[in-house]
Amino acid sequence: MSDSSASNDYQAIIDKDQSLLWHPYSSALEPSPVYPVGYAKGAKITLKDGRELIDGMSSWWSVIHGYNHPELNEAAKSQIDDFAHVMFGGFTHEPAVKLAEKLINFSPEGLTKVFLCDSGSVSVEVAMKMSLQYWRSQGKPQKHRLLSLRKGYHGDTFAAMSVCDPETGMHHIFANVLNKQIFSDSPTVGFDEAFTEDHIRDFKQQIETHAHELSAVILEPIVQGTGGMNFYSPQFLQAVRTLCDQHDVLLIADEIATGFARTGKMFACEHADVTPDILCLGKSLTGGYMTLAATLCTDKVAFGICSGEVPVFMHGPTFMANPLACAVALKNCEILERGEWKQQIQHINSIMKQELTPFETIDGVRDVRTLGAIGVVELEAPVTLHEVQDWFVSEGIWVRPFGRLVYIMPPFVISPEDLSVLCQKLGKVVEKICAHQATAP
Repeated sequence: MSDSSASNDYQAIIDKDQSLLWHPYSSALEPSPVYPVGYAKGAKITLKDGRELIDGMSSWWSVIHGYNHPELNEAAKSQIDDFAHVMFGGFTHEPAVKLAEKLINFSPEGLTKVFLCDSGSVSVEVAMKMSLQYWRSQGKPQKHRLLSLRKGYHGDTFAAMSVCDPETGMHHIFANVLNKQIFSDSPTVGFDEAFTEDHIRDFKQQIETHAHELSAVILEPIVQGTGGMNFYSPQFLQAVRTLCDQHDVLLIADEIATGFARTGKMFACEHADVTPDILCLGKSLTGGYMTLAATLCTDKVAFGICSGEVPVFMHGPTFMANPLACAVALKNCEILERGEWKQQIQHINSIMKQELTPFETIDGVRDVRTLGAIGVVELEAPVTLHEVQDWFVSEGIWVRPFGRLVYIMPPFVISPEDLSVLCQKLGKVVEKICAHQATAP
């Protein structure tokens, strides 16, 4: 195909896309830029026009082993020849059973039951329903609200929206139709900072005041993601676990973004040596190949639910435990089990610290921080995505900032050379953004 034909084909895809499709968090009146993808391998995405991008996003934090991974490809191909799907009501299958066994072995001790569902947001819905049905089964239906942290984000479905930050989150426009939950201040103690009782004071007050009506606390352990990439002290999480136990409130850990080694531990709860009552998983569960999520819980929760007036848990997605997704997720867990991620993340973190830290001196940069395979450059002012997206693409990198945050979560398999280029190019665009902001009216 000639360069001219390739260019015409590329533009035709964009034109049809913008006339037919509605992308996430975008306007149908003024569509955001889109870039047709032709191929992806490892940590690189090749656009249909031939341009190659180093991926800094792992496709919303999910593609941890990179694109086109031979073992994950083979797992999908092998399973599809047997059967791609079968209902989970009344049937079971080996990929689901083996995956559940792996997840229980991986997860904090004490989580013993696995409920496989559709997506991260649905896993939060399931966790919230578990907490509500648990207390109803215990004869305490008045315990029907949840306590969440400000700057928290837990998904876009209705119950999940109700426990996201009610003011600065993405869902304030739905406030009048969401269930009214309880909120505590976001943690102000950094990951490596000294923890004091003052840091937990507001949370303690909220749980003491509302324990009689709280079914659960829900939080993102150690890293608040979409709400601000806030890294907080493991001791804060330990204090939350203690207070939940003291006041007879369940603890839900939303590890959809932090699970599967992103923070340097298999699960972020391990930084605090804490076991939640309910654990939500998604995103990288299948290595980013397809949607699948899981909600794990303790025997206390599972048996407590089933000893009540309704002796079954009232949830059952059509595509629950999809065999194709389970087979890929199982292979993903087997890859993680080999432990290569430990050295990969150490290298990623070391390079990010070296390459990103100098950006602190740029006028307009508020903070630079890293944890595990997460690197964040926080600006003084928010960016306008549709204005800056092409700046990153023009530099040959895929980075998608939000608010004041220009961040990267690269695939674990990224080479040191590509990661250095990614960081350097990111810095170049950050300088351009800050200069533009400084001259803007």
